[in-house]
Amino acid sequence: MKNLKNLLSLRSLRARIFIIILLVGIVPSVLMRYAILNSYEERTVQIRIATVQNQLMIVGNHLLSNHYFSSTKTNENVISAELQMISDLYEGRVVIVDSSLKVVKDTYGISEGKIMISEEVIRGLQGESMSHYDREHGYIEMTTPIVDSGSQAEGETIIAGVMVTSISNDAIVSTIEALNRQAMILQNLMLVGILAFAIILSTILTRPFNRITEAINEVKAGYSNKTIDVPDYAETVHIVEAFNQLLERMKALDASRQEFVANVSHELKTPMTSVKVLADSLLAQEDAPAELYREFMEDIVSEIDRENRIITDLLALVRLENKVQELNIVSLNINDLTELILKRLRPIARKRDVELVFESMRTVIAEVDEVKLTLIMTNLVENAIKYNKEHGWVKVELNADHQYFTFTVSDSGLGIPEDSLPHIYERFYRVDKSHSRDIGGTGLGLAIARSAVLLHRGSVTVSSVEGEGSSFTVKIPLNYIPETTA
Repeated sequence: MKNLKNLLSLRSLRARIFIIILLVGIVPSVLMRYAILNSYEERTVQIRIATVQNQLMIVGNHLLSNHYFSSTKTNENVISAELQMISDLYEGRVVIVDSSLKVVKDTYGISEGKIMISEEVIRGLQGESMSHYDREHGYIEMTTPIVDSGSQAEGETIIAGVMVTSISNDAIVSTIEALNRQAMILQNLMLVGILAFAIILSTILTRPFNRITEAINEVKAGYSNKTIDVPDYAETVHIVEAFNQLLERMKALDASRQEFVANVSHELKTPMTSVKVLADSLLAQEDAPAELYREFMEDIVSEIDRENRIITDLLALVRLENKVQELNIVSLNINDLTELILKRLRPIARKRDVELVFESMRTVIAEVDEVKLTLIMTNLVENAIKYNKEHGWVKVELNADHQYFTFTVSDSGLGIPEDSLPHIYERFYRVDKSHSRDIGGTGLGLAIARSAVLLHRGSVTVSSVEGEGSSFTVKIPLNYIPETTA
């Protein structure tokens, strides 16, 4: 039932192939049948006209030789018998008109002695033979001039009269109907064969796509996670390649998710473990001095703050990676926002003896989400400060063209090893884990910054030399273009 429903649906490839094969098989056979029948009819009519015309010319010669158009005519009964024989043989009528347009003989016997004036008769008296096939009324009409060659003067043709003949085409119609019935029987047999051929061929041609569907359903149901291979057509190869790439990406995402869960568990568990160790140490000392209590409590508060920072960053990252979230876009002076952010971070820079420099090429006004752009700038500048050398520097540059503005953060810090550059935006990834723990990093700052940049339809690039410093460049459109849904 499902296969029949799919076959009847015009959206089905199998149905379309079936219809195409059916039409390619039936239409030519129908056209050929009509063409053959029409050709046969035309040829038969021409032969019939030529045959009757020859017989009429013979009769015309008899009329002249027996002086039929004069008062001294002979063998009138013989000629009448010949005319009647032609009339009966072809189920028609023969009318003989003399040069004065008078009807001399009518095999029906109803027009004799009357005057017949018509275009056919007049043109026949001018020596022109004519024929007309009237398919609708079922007869063939012919006009045959009677040329008196014996009395013909030099350069002159004498027309003694005209024979106007009408014959029935019933015999032709009967033959065509018989042929048409036989052709219909043959066509119906061909239709059955073409129908079966169309069903079989459409099934065979769509079988590779069905295999693709089955394989995808296996993956969707969780029974398999292997790549599929259907090399039957170039189209199936393209589909399979796209699906296999998607499957590999899903595997990578699943592995990333598992790794992320493991990292989150580890990062959240570490501060809790430290808190528990500190608390157990205090409980184990019955007469611990107040100074020790204070020191341990300060360590516990530090670990709790660290736990809070991790949770806050995780929530921020989850919100940023929610693709359906809307940005609160406003027109903003990026120069003023940058100066405000650097003002907040200068105490941290002074504490680490890092010089913080801001260089703006021009005033930049852009359509951005202020909160998320603040996250981007803060994370990049704060990382540049924290992962810097003693007496180092951090330089922030702002520039723009007619489409984008760029925000570049360069530093004289530790730099990033080349093999670590592809991983710096991964969650909880740290180039120098021990140093990161010392400065309180969560390993989520760059992931948060990159997600916020992508929400603005921008890009972030990095160049770094280990031991010399790094440079991050953020490029964001001046005018925000919302994502369109198809």
